Amino acid sequence: MNSVVTGFAVDSPVHYFEDIIKGAYASFSKTVTEADMVLFAGISGDTNPIHINQEFAESTAFAGRIVHGMLSAGFISTVLGMKLPGPGAVYMSQTLNFRAPVRVGDTVTARAEVVDLIPEKRVVVLQTVCLVKEKVVLDGEARMTMPSRQRHAR
Repeated sequence: MNSVVTGFAVDSPVHYFEDIIKGAYASFSKTVTEADMVLFAGISGDTNPIHINQEFAESTAFAGRIVHGMLSAGFISTVLGMKLPGPGAVYMSQTLNFRAPVRVGDTVTARAEVVDLIPEKRVVVLQTVCLVKEKVVLDGEARMTMPSRQRHAR
């Protein structure tokens, strides 16, 4: 697992809206293992055979098992909750467009970039993407609300 944060102006346990800048981005990478997929199936209850039954999955258009799309989307949550905007931020919404399958053994890199700031609501809008190698497997947009340094100081 690895992560990167670039263009972000704060190194603090809680991040504030005033510290976020357009163009800042962060990423997180993880190689998906068989255990990750099995644990996700158990935790989520999504035991669709496309994920857990090789024989069934071979008969589909994917010609083999694929990782749950929401497992890959969870890596976006890691970026947003832990890196940028980071601790203190709360998810408001997320769009997800699934573009290509992920398979066990693939390294997924989730990336988020600040594309807009809405100061009156303390909302950060981020472009989100998951890549395997250089191929987009998932993309979308997230909106997060953040605490204000001014309100926190009171």
